Amino acid sequence: MKRLQAIPKRWLPWLAAGVLALAALCVAPTLIHHETVVQIRVSHAGATLPDGFYLYQQLSAQGIRIKSITPSGDALIIHFDNEEQSLAAQKVLRRLLPQGFIVAQHEQSQHLSLA
Repeated sequence: MKRLQAIPKRWLPWLAAGVLALAALCVAPTLIHHETVVQIRVSHAGATLPDGFYLYQQLSAQGIRIKSITPSGDALIIHFDNEEQSLAAQKVLRRLLPQGFIVAQHEQSQHLSLA
């Protein structure tokens, strides 16, 4: 207890801030969530994108977990929790979709997630 009394009172806010910052750094890696994204585009003008629900059904039937499928302009964006699911989906999509579709993986930036 005498050691705490030896610390000047003006340092206490800084000491508390340092302890909180250290605690935040220890917890932050568990909050960083890496998400993998696959983008499906058509390779030539005039072609239509495949139905997202159909793709969801086909990938789910293969045991591939999908977070979301959303249209984005001339592409479908499929979000996965991890790269393993993304790679498995790419194999299935390349086999499932006819020529004329481009299936490419894009990694999202890391972000803090409360999930």
